[in-house]
Amino acid sequence: MKSVYILLIVLFSGVLSFGFVRLNGEGENEAVKWHTFQEAVELNKQEKKKIFIDVYTQWCGWCKVMDKNTFTNPVIAKYMNEKFYCVKLDAEMKDTVVFNNHVFVNPNPAVLRSTHQLASSLLNNQMSYPTTVYLDEDFNLLSQVPGYRQPAELEPILKFFGENAYKTLKWDEYSKTFVGEITAPPPPITPPVPH
Repeated sequence: MKSVYILLIVLFSGVLSFGFVRLNGEGENEAVKWHTFQEAVELNKQEKKKIFIDVYTQWCGWCKVMDKNTFTNPVIAKYMNEKFYCVKLDAEMKDTVVFNNHVFVNPNPAVLRSTHQLASSLLNNQMSYPTTVYLDEDFNLLSQVPGYRQPAELEPILKFFGENAYKTLKWDEYSKTFVGEITAPPPPITPPVPH
């Protein structure tokens, strides 16, 4: 009976501790702080950071998978928030964007799948979704990386630009020696086929 009583006390203490930790926000995954392009421009005036742009569309299935599986990874989200202003850019948005004395619009906003000029400019008219775009602190293009990336695939790319390795190393050199915090999930185990 005494052991049941001790077990209940330990269990109750654990529940209270968990509740206290949750109330203080500890133990929760950090989320990527997404901005509009215009917000990133304004934030960059206050504190210089590189710009990470997720170019997506509403109908893109792989974009949704990347949102769900990659950008929710705590290592990815934390690093992105520390090193970049993160921009979600709908390639088919209707908004007008003014940047560097240029006005970017969607030339046919009433037409289905009409591409915004800013997205076209960032992707050099090579429209592929999702594509991640990396800009330096002065909004110079560093790279565009098309396609879905799992967390373990995105981490070295983020750190290649975030740590300024691109200034002294070629990607091939960097990627061969990169050791990340994220490990790729093991391949699925195929059950043996009965004979």
